[in-house]
Amino acid sequence: MAERDRILEGLAAFCRAHDVVVEKRGGGYALLSRRSGAPVARLRRTDDPEKVEVLWWNGERWKAPGPFGRLMMPVDQAVDYIASEPAFWIHV
Repeated sequence: MAERDRILEGLAAFCRAHDVVVEKRGGGYALLSRRSGAPVARLRRTDDPEKVEVLWWNGERWKAPGPFGRLMMPVDQAVDYIASEPAFWIHV
């Protein structure tokens, strides 16, 4: 039996509510606008199975969303953060 993907499960409601699709890429998850295909955010697994690293697209590459380095949190907090932070939505 295949192992459950808790990250994908945690993203399902967010994707429906924000018209976003998820693509599993290079060990992470790219969240893309369903309408335009523009990048919204990227989540990467961390050493802590309960947390993901949150990245945003700066127009050229994925990077930490703030000035203080890597941002790691549980998936449910990550999607709340992405939904409420305007910087994630500027390319959509």
